[in-house]
Amino acid sequence: MVHVLGARPNFVKAAPVIRALAAAGAEQTVVHTGQHYDARMSEIFFDELGLPEPDVNLGVGSGSHAAQTAALMTGLEEEFTSRSPSVVIVYGDVNSTIAAALVAAKLHIPVAHVEAGLRSFDMTMPEEVNRRLTDQLSDICLVTSPEGIGHLANEGVPVERAHLVGNPMIDTLLANLDSFDTGRVRAEHGLPDRYVLATMHRPANVDAADTAADLVRRLHGIADLADLVIPVHPRGRANLMAAGLDDHDGVHVLEPLGYTDFIAAVRGAAAVVTDSGGLQEETTILGVPCLTVRPNTERPITITHGTNQLVTFEELVPRVRKVLEAAAETDAAADAEAGAGRDDDARRPPLWDGAAGPRIAEVIMEFIGD
Repeated sequence: MVHVLGARPNFVKAAPVIRALAAAGAEQTVVHTGQHYDARMSEIFFDELGLPEPDVNLGVGSGSHAAQTAALMTGLEEEFTSRSPSVVIVYGDVNSTIAAALVAAKLHIPVAHVEAGLRSFDMTMPEEVNRRLTDQLSDICLVTSPEGIGHLANEGVPVERAHLVGNPMIDTLLANLDSFDTGRVRAEHGLPDRYVLATMHRPANVDAADTAADLVRRLHGIADLADLVIPVHPRGRANLMAAGLDDHDGVHVLEPLGYTDFIAAVRGAAAVVTDSGGLQEETTILGVPCLTVRPNTERPITITHGTNQLVTFEELVPRVRKVLEAAAETDAAADAEAGAGRDDDARRPPLWDGAAGPRIAEVIMEFIGD
């Protein structure tokens, strides 16, 4: 079996799957495509999550969607041809995901897609294109939440290919709860007791200089209400910094954090502002209010079961103000010191129970056995 990993969310999802397949006796190879080439965005996750060192690192790096995907396909074709795997396992919706699915399908190698069935119904998002096409090419669609089964059925995916298994990203989160030391992260990075954490990297929010400048104005508006902590993703960094992101005394700009430190910072936040997909899920489990700066989400279950809400640029500061006021009224900011009372089983969507990895392994092993 070959696992293809290319970006931070892939690593977090893959860790429990790789462990469960190893326990089942599977022979596995891990291919790191190098789509995220910054060590803080990739290699550190292997160390922190206990993942085996990649057998291969393609070192693809950045580039346009076409150039990056072409380089990925070329490198992956060589790997799959030489290894002849019984199945290729792909994760999420990044360019590495669709590249691996395309190459495997044309080589007649079965594809298993972890996190299948997510839909934003926004084809301007590169991730939506990637996830839709990957599901069509996959022999095994491993679905994280119930609505995904319906999306696949509506698109003509045979019912026997779809399996509701839960969310392996949540496996990793729950397995590491005791490691998320908010107090230590505050001390190491000089963070205040009360802060809003932000992460922004979507092309629609950061790629155009004028849009990035508008976003920075909104982030400064949040910093007028409470300190703003923002680990800056390599994508968009130049535009955000050029727009004066760090020109406000209440803004704390950090380099990208490793998984443990990042989730510890999230756990201690009074609120999170993001355009990330996975962070909507992690905050749902941690019970941290999340404001997602996007017109849509492929994870609506985080809204119906968790603490997530969609906001526009114009709504961002007023919504954050309401969240902070509500937190002050319930003394939630004091709870955030240790994350006390937030990790509530009742808030978890179906099968987000820490056992998705073993369920995924069981489905794949049964497929290989057939």
